[in-house]
Amino acid sequence: MTKNSPVTPPRHIRIGTPSPWVVRFAPLARPLGAVLDLACGNGRHGRLFIERGCEVTLIDRNTDSIADLRFAPNAEVIEIDLETGAPWPLGGRQFDTIIVTNYLYRPHFDALLGALAPGGLFLYETFARGNEAFTRPRNPDHLLKNGELLEKVFGRFQVIAYEHGIDELSPTPGVVQKICAVNDLAQSERDDGEPAPHALYSPTPKGNDAG
Repeated sequence: MTKNSPVTPPRHIRIGTPSPWVVRFAPLARPLGAVLDLACGNGRHGRLFIERGCEVTLIDRNTDSIADLRFAPNAEVIEIDLETGAPWPLGGRQFDTIIVTNYLYRPHFDALLGALAPGGLFLYETFARGNEAFTRPRNPDHLLKNGELLEKVFGRFQVIAYEHGIDELSPTPGVVQKICAVNDLAQSERDDGEPAPHALYSPTPKGNDAG
């Protein structure tokens, strides 16, 4: 590489479109609610919810790729390295929707779950064990174990959908694990205590689309 050669951005920064998993379940999010896009990369998911009128907090250790959002009225940009061993940086703040894709740092997982407001939507998608046969990441610290996301939310959130396996159609092909869950186990109005079901395939509400 010559001195003036352009530097190719990391793979997660180059992906411009939101994850189909996030798009599929975005209609379950509370309208105009507070959204956390953790390890946001280029902000592809935060931007989706900003367009829907939500107040979005975007966090990453390098926020150069979302510099255009630093003064946007519906965006809060926080540049911080989450993996220094410091405490969870958001204190007791809660969000109506939490989105994490292509990122895993287990020490903050309990705090992340605790940051989801009652009735809130939890969307998580990242690589799992077996991905080392495809591409990075290969470090087991960055790869979910079979069923790990289910174990994390069990007894805390209602699981709406879960997938685990090889995704060859993704912009980042490999072994992935995905979950959509809602923090509503304590909000049942049923005699048997079961939480109300949610739509698996929700149409985008009229007048509240993503542009």
